[in-house]
Amino acid sequence: MNVHVSYKVHKTPDIEKEISHQIEKIQKRLHVFRPELVHLKAVIDQNSAREGTLVSVNLRLPSGQLTAEAKAPSPTAAIKAAFDELIQQISRHKELLRSSHKWRRWRGGPQESPEPGVPFEQTLAAVLPPTISADDIGSYVNANLGRLERFVDRELYFRRADEEILEDGLSTSEVVNEVIARALGDRERPEKLTLEPWLYHLALEAMNEMTARLHELESPDALHLEASRRRQNVQGSDEAALQFHQPDEGWTRESSIPDRRVSTPEQAAYSDEMVALVQAALRGASRTDREAFLLYGIEGFSLNEIAAITGRHVEAVRESVQRARDCVRSAPSIASEFHQELLVKTRI
Repeated sequence: MNVHVSYKVHKTPDIEKEISHQIEKIQKRLHVFRPELVHLKAVIDQNSAREGTLVSVNLRLPSGQLTAEAKAPSPTAAIKAAFDELIQQISRHKELLRSSHKWRRWRGGPQESPEPGVPFEQTLAAVLPPTISADDIGSYVNANLGRLERFVDRELYFRRADEEILEDGLSTSEVVNEVIARALGDRERPEKLTLEPWLYHLALEAMNEMTARLHELESPDALHLEASRRRQNVQGSDEAALQFHQPDEGWTRESSIPDRRVSTPEQAAYSDEMVALVQAALRGASRTDREAFLLYGIEGFSLNEIAAITGRHVEAVRESVQRARDCVRSAPSIASEFHQELLVKTRI
């Protein structure tokens, strides 16, 4: 965006800071336009001590021109008022552009059919935000696989505690593999800025569908004669060393290289204890309230991101977080420090 600001008053750091802040707000709303085709001109003029400061703003876009003007006793107040008016005009202008292809254009009277139009987002002057690519998904998974696995593992723990699934019905690796497969599939991908909430949405979607399939298989109508209904009796060790080392082999220096990605027994015990504390604190809360509470307090998502993850309205998410906080507040006095930490993190 081409910016030109004319100062007819004494330039101060406060004025420059306010101008920079307002320009950033304008730029966030003009991503759909090509930057070289957008021109912003602002004039800050001091009329008199009684009238105050006059700020005039002119924004030229490929689809039109917008102007705003405001007076205020101080320059910063006048700048804020003028740019607020300009932002409102930009919002109305973009709404008109989105529905411009629905306008009825007549050339010779009502007898002729309307001329078909094209939405502004499909014109050459529009810049579409980048969508998620396979490289973006791979980079995120490589850097945040442990965090995604912890989220899935925690959700499966709660579902087992609620007896929605059996202890060996669904594993974390199965869900994570399904999430990555869906993300790399042929489905439509959202904008690049929503990569992380989208993956968490896929995780919840995969868990719900896989749980529903397990319930179908466990129903009496779906009983197959060739399938074994006994629980697997697996007695092999799950230690990482014994997965590749045989008893008759000698240990080498390479065999003892530690894998930093694997949790130590102390870390695993701490994680299990934390999940148990969360389960105790949220006892009595519904699954939707618990999911919203943990996404907000533990994962650090905003209310809007949680709404996109769970497919719910923002106000409904806010109410779920508040109900879960009430459950934590009324929980027993055990682990009170942990409860207080959860309450602080989920304060709205």
